[in-house]
Amino acid sequence: MSPAGRHLDTPSPRRGRFNFNLDSDVVGVYSERIARFLGTGRYLLIQTVIVVVWILLNIGIFAFEWDPYPFILLNLAFSTQAAYAAPLILLAQNRQENRDRVSLEEDRARAAQTKDDTEFLARELAAVRLAVGDTVTRDYLRRELDDLVDELVDRIVAKTAEAEETDPT
Repeated sequence: MSPAGRHLDTPSPRRGRFNFNLDSDVVGVYSERIARFLGTGRYLLIQTVIVVVWILLNIGIFAFEWDPYPFILLNLAFSTQAAYAAPLILLAQNRQENRDRVSLEEDRARAAQTKDDTEFLARELAAVRLAVGDTVTRDYLRRELDDLVDELVDRIVAKTAEAEETDPT
């Protein structure tokens, strides 16, 4: 046993560590909102106004000079903004890429199902065409019946004429 009364082969419990868990969906949603805002004209206008006011307050009439001419503090603010904006924009792009991938997979599955359905319908239509090709159509039947009636009428007329010739009455 160690002096603290514990075995050395047993890991010690973690103490004093800050366990910080973030929900990736929540972070992703906020990063998309921020990235969407950073790409607007409103953001550019607000940032331009802030920079102009900053410069005017430091070198203008009031000359408060909390950040003199090389504007180191303003540069630090821009650097900090860029350091946070770039990863947030990349995170938003990754989430959009994942959504696009899922959408593409669904589109592919839907297209494959549509293709299968179309092929099935084409086979069924071909079978129906073959079946219809083997059946007698109404026009064909009518034409054949008309031909038979004409032939029978001709035979009857011929037989009647023959009977009249042979019958001397």
